Amino acid sequence: MPTESLPLFPLHTVLLPGAAFGLRVFEARYLDLVRDCGRNGHGFGVCMILKGEEVGAPTTAAAFGTEALIEDFGQGDDGLLTLRIRGARRFHVERARVRDNGLQIADVSWRETDSSEPVRPEHGLLPVLLDSIIEKIGGEYAHAPHGLFDDAAWVGWRLAELLPLHDSQRQELLQLDDLHARLDRLLELVS
Repeated sequence: MPTESLPLFPLHTVLLPGAAFGLRVFEARYLDLVRDCGRNGHGFGVCMILKGEEVGAPTTAAAFGTEALIEDFGQGDDGLLTLRIRGARRFHVERARVRDNGLQIADVSWRETDSSEPVRPEHGLLPVLLDSIIEKIGGEYAHAPHGLFDDAAWVGWRLAELLPLHDSQRQELLQLDDLHARLDRLLELVS
């Protein structure tokens, strides 16, 4: 399988496909990464840190991650660059290397994109649970088209994002290629 080079931004969290969150960027290596991404119109990879810290020396990161696309940027009250990123494609790191500035570059193979499949009857509780969660918390999914609640991939990723799971559980879900196996695991986690 052909690989593609992708700069990595390891974090103590898991970015899931379709999920968005904010980042504050202040280290030179990541400011360079953001500048390059903006110039080239590419994303970067987010992998969960297994060993090490977000700041300083290069970390040991999980082998599976998610491509982050920059949706918006600005400047925080503290003068630091702020980003709003959204998860896109999943990837597996085949090989990683560290540049002189400490930035990790990975050769990644892209995982298959989830197909659009209906929620199976045995997973029927999950869209109901998701609808209940969204009704309580509101947010960007409050006005999601009703049809999305029958899309097995969308339901799985949104539950993985919104349920109070440990990052290790989210990482496990990220690594599952079969979207129905992902829903099986979510059923186990909520029971």
